[in-house]
Amino acid sequence: MTEEIREVDCLVIGTGIAGCAAAVSLADAGREVLMVTRSAAPEETATAWAQGGIIFRGEEEADSALLVKDILEAGAGACYPPAVELVAAEGPSLVQEILVDRLAVPFARNGDGALSRTGEGAHSVRRVIHYEDQTGRAIERALLQHLQDDPHVSILARHTAVDLLTLAHHSTRRWDAYEKPRCVGAFVLDQATGEVRTVLARETVLATGGLGQLYLHTTNPPGARGDGVAMAYRTGARIMNLEYVQFHPTALYRKSAKRFLVSEAVRGEGGRLVTPSGEEFMQRYDDRGALAPRDIVARALHEEMIKHGSPCMYLDISHKPADWIRNRFPAIHEECLHEGVDMTKDPIPVVPAAHYSCGGVAVDADGNTTIESLKAVGEVSCTGVHGANRLASTSLLEGLVWGVRAGRDIGRRLDDERRPFPEIRPWQAETDPVDRDLLAQDWLTIQHTMWNYVGLVRTPKRLDRAMHILRELTDEVQKFYAGGELSDDLLGLRNGSAVAQLVLNAALRNRNSRGCHYIRED
Repeated sequence: MTEEIREVDCLVIGTGIAGCAAAVSLADAGREVLMVTRSAAPEETATAWAQGGIIFRGEEEADSALLVKDILEAGAGACYPPAVELVAAEGPSLVQEILVDRLAVPFARNGDGALSRTGEGAHSVRRVIHYEDQTGRAIERALLQHLQDDPHVSILARHTAVDLLTLAHHSTRRWDAYEKPRCVGAFVLDQATGEVRTVLARETVLATGGLGQLYLHTTNPPGARGDGVAMAYRTGARIMNLEYVQFHPTALYRKSAKRFLVSEAVRGEGGRLVTPSGEEFMQRYDDRGALAPRDIVARALHEEMIKHGSPCMYLDISHKPADWIRNRFPAIHEECLHEGVDMTKDPIPVVPAAHYSCGGVAVDADGNTTIESLKAVGEVSCTGVHGANRLASTSLLEGLVWGVRAGRDIGRRLDDERRPFPEIRPWQAETDPVDRDLLAQDWLTIQHTMWNYVGLVRTPKRLDRAMHILRELTDEVQKFYAGGELSDDLLGLRNGSAVAQLVLNAALRNRNSRGCHYIRED
């Protein structure tokens, strides 16, 4: 099958806050931007699933230094201080400039018109702004509406990145392998037609999100398969901190495996974590109680569930006025009602679930990876901000800051370089039929293995068990991929199996408990 070749200034893979922020900055500089997403619609992103809010600033002028302190403490000593200082210094101003002033995101306001601030776990002041309990969706909607009206930006949904193109791997000139490793775009699968298109780009931005779907229980959307990490790893990019997978302590418990996030803002607004008998328990684990960092709260829930022989614990905010709860948390209230729980009267059954990858593709202050002309922004990247445990509501802020910085850096860089595109070897299509049932079964194997052996509490024996399972599975998936007819599902399995192995390997190398990487001896 002959593929279509397209040339652009910049290819952005992903349409969440980080990718969109990069595209806004690139369009401002007059650059041609092509955005692709595997989702059926551009707004189907992890950003849109973010409930709680985005960090702005407290009412005190000295909040920047205090924010740095809070992020470093939550990160359990593994944060990169210059990155933390950067996000604290530039983040709130970019929220004001882009989200509030330019895009007019409808954040909640007080009676005097000032932005309403809420508190969340491990924050020492109320500095998080929000739109009800659908902050990410409001931000995503505003960004996409702006980009869809910009003539410099094209957005393709239902297009899955297959692999990044590099000189060493894909150029027809053999001697290009001796050049400095450089990304020149990507192969992209059109899900509707099955065609693989070559997209040549002077700069490429990975903004593919996280890897929560590697776990049986997750708060992440279906696309969080680790695609970006896998593609970057195959180019030879540096990957780091993948052992630090954060489990959100409060996902709505139900009999199906599908989990629904119950925002940390519920605890920030006074929600209490209680046992089935109604006893509060978090003070036994941390003086900050229910507002301790997420890794501490998640493990406390885990311990209490074991102690009580219960499949869940409970989050109770029913002491607040019913109308206030319905107005402040409309989406959570509605979802709970579907499960037969009225949170205005009853405690919400909650359990931990895989939520956020604190590690990823290593980047600098402008999102540059160790591969030339390849940037990574958002959850797929590792800036050093999150360390071993992410502070609540820093993810949207980090995505905004690094997205803007990456876009602005590319805009400047493209003024200085106009290298011709290399000639790329064409995509070679395979046609062996793929059994969808086998794909689904292999995914379940990955998810059960990661949940049981590389999850919230890890032990040397569990990790060793996972190594034997995943090593064999990854080899089989690679053989399956080599001859199989290409599809989004097959690509996801290929990437997911590879990244599961990377997370496991990182956990095996790091025998020291820190943050959300918790090792308990057998």
